Amino acid sequence: MNAPSWLASIHHDGSEKYVSTLTPHIGQTVGLRLRMAYDAPVQRVILRTYPDGEQMLSEMRRVSIEPPAQWWEVDFVVSQPVCEYRFVIVAADGVWHYSAAGLSAYVPLDSTDFRLLANYQPPEWLREAVFYQIFPDRFANGDPSNDPQPDEFEFRGHRPATYPWGTPPPEGQIFPLVYYGGDLPGIEQHLDYLTNLGINALYLNPIFRAYSNHKYDVVNYHEVDPHFGGDVALIALRRALDSRGMRYILDIVPNHCGYWHPWFQAARSNILAPETELFTFRNHPDDYATWLGVQSLPKLNYLSQELRNRIYEAPESVFRHWLKPPFSADGWRVDVANMLGRQGLTQVGSEITRGIRAAVKASQPDAYLMGENFFDASLQLQGDQWDGVMNYGGFTQPLLYWLRGYELSSHGFPEPVIAGPWSTSSMVDMWRSRMAAIPWVINLQQYNLLGSHDTPRIQTVVNCNDNLHRLAASVLLTFPGVPGLYYGDEIGLEDLPGLGPRGCMIWEETQWNHSLLEHYRTLIHQRRTSSILQSGGFQVLVVETDTIAYQREGLDGRILVIAHRGQSPRPGGPLSLINGGVPDGTSFSDILSGKSFTVHNGSISLPALEQGALILQALL
Repeated sequence: MNAPSWLASIHHDGSEKYVSTLTPHIGQTVGLRLRMAYDAPVQRVILRTYPDGEQMLSEMRRVSIEPPAQWWEVDFVVSQPVCEYRFVIVAADGVWHYSAAGLSAYVPLDSTDFRLLANYQPPEWLREAVFYQIFPDRFANGDPSNDPQPDEFEFRGHRPATYPWGTPPPEGQIFPLVYYGGDLPGIEQHLDYLTNLGINALYLNPIFRAYSNHKYDVVNYHEVDPHFGGDVALIALRRALDSRGMRYILDIVPNHCGYWHPWFQAARSNILAPETELFTFRNHPDDYATWLGVQSLPKLNYLSQELRNRIYEAPESVFRHWLKPPFSADGWRVDVANMLGRQGLTQVGSEITRGIRAAVKASQPDAYLMGENFFDASLQLQGDQWDGVMNYGGFTQPLLYWLRGYELSSHGFPEPVIAGPWSTSSMVDMWRSRMAAIPWVINLQQYNLLGSHDTPRIQTVVNCNDNLHRLAASVLLTFPGVPGLYYGDEIGLEDLPGLGPRGCMIWEETQWNHSLLEHYRTLIHQRRTSSILQSGGFQVLVVETDTIAYQREGLDGRILVIAHRGQSPRPGGPLSLINGGVPDGTSFSDILSGKSFTVHNGSISLPALEQGALILQALL
C-alpha cells in the first residue's frame, strides 16, 4: 500500500489506555480511544461494529489535538459475547480502514477486526506470573532411594538405569530409559533458588506413572510416578509452593497414552472389552491409530463418551482430579493440543477442547489452561477454548528466525528447508499477524518462550553468543504475554550430545554464567513489578535492517525496548519516536545501565548501539 506517512502514527490496541474495560459484562458501556499524529489531516473517524451480524456505524469525537498526538473517542454498549470493531478514517487524502491487522485502503475481512470478549474471566494471577519449566528427571535428585533400577521393568528389550548426575549416557541405552534420578523432592529442595531468581510459577513436564524419563507414554493418569516421589511428594511440593506464594501447572497427554496403559492392554486382549472403544483399531489387536506412527503411543478416540468421562467430564476425571486438594494444581499444559480429537474423518478437536475448558473452569475458575501448538492456534484462542498456547508461532519462531535464520521441518521429512536470517520487517509482520488474530486479553495469556524440552536451547541457537542471548531474554520479558523460562537457560546451559536440551541442571555455581543469570534476575524483577510490562499496550516504532524498537504503553507511563542484532554497532544518532505519541521532554532511563535519554524533536539521541538490547523506562 502506497500510503501517506502520517498513517504510521495511528494506533489502537486492547490495553487500558485505549479500552476502558478489558473484561466488560454484557450491557456495559465501554470507551474506545484512537491515537494519531496531532497534524494528521483527519476529518472524521467512524467506529464500525457488527452486532448480531449487521453493520453499525458510530461517529467518534476528537477530544484532544495537542503535540505530539490527537485523540478520538467513542462509547459503545457491549451486546454480545464477542464484540468486533474497526475504525474508518476519513482524511483529506482518502478513506482508510484500521483493524487489528493494520491499515488498508480497502474494506478488510471481519476476521481481522479488533475483538473484545464479554463476561470473560481471565486467571488474574497470570498477570504477574513468570514461569519456569522443569523436566523433572533432569532438574535435581532429591531422593536417590526412588531412582529407577534395572530390575524394575523391561521396555523394548531394554531396562532402565540411573546414571551419575551430568554424565553422558552410554551408547546403546535407548533415550527414554536414560535416567538421572531427578524428582519432585529435588524441585522442592531448590525452591529458594527459584524464588531468588524471581520465579513464581512452575510448569512441570509429565509426572504421572510411565515407563520413560519423559512420561509422555502415561500408564496411569491418577498416580504420580514413584520415581518422582509419588503422590506424597506432589502434596509436599504444593505445600512448599504455598508457603512461598508460588503456583504450578501440570502437563497432561490426553491425545494418546502409553502402550502399557491398562486401558490399552484391556482393549488389545479382548475386542469386546469396554476399553476397546477408547482406541481406534483398524485390525484388532495390532493395527491401531497412534501418535505419528509411534506404536508405543496409541491414540485415544474421542468419539467415545466413556473416554470423555474418564479424561474430563466425570467428577474424578483426570483433568478435575489434580485440580482438587490436596494437589490443587493451578492449571494444565496440554500436550499436542493441535492434534487432540483429530483423526481423519473425525474432527472434534474444538468440541473436546470446549468440554475440557468447561470441566477445568468448573473445578477451578482461575486455572490456567494452556495448549501446545507450534502452528496457527488462533481458532482455539477466541475465549472459549484455550487460555493460551505455547506461543511458538506468535513469538518464538519469528524472533529466532530473525536471530538465527529460517527453518522448516516436520516428522519424517528428510531435508528441512533452511534459509538465512529474516528481515526485521518479516519478524514484525508475523508478530502482528498472530496478535491481530486473537483478542487482546488472550494475547496477554499467551505462554511466550525461547525454548523448551522439544527445541534447541537458546544458548545453542545463538552459538553461545551471550549478547544475543541477553537480547532474546530482554524481548521475552518485555513482550505481551506470560514469560516462561526453560530450566537452566538462565545460567547458560547448552544442548548436549545424546541429551539435546534435556541435560542435567548444573548446581555447581562455579560453572554458571553469572552475568547472564544476573541479567535474567533483573529482567524478571522488572517484569513482576511493572504494570506496563504486565498489561500495557504494544506498538512497534522502528524497523531497521538489524534493529527494532517497540513500546509498551500504560496509563502510568511507557517502556521502550530497543534490540540490535548486528555484529557491527548501530551508528550513534537519532531514533525516531514520532509515531509513538511520546511528548518532547520525556526522559527515559535504561534499567540495565542507568543511562538517561530525553526526547527532542520526536527522537532520542542514542550512542553507538552494541549487539544487545536497551530497556528504557519513561521517568514521570
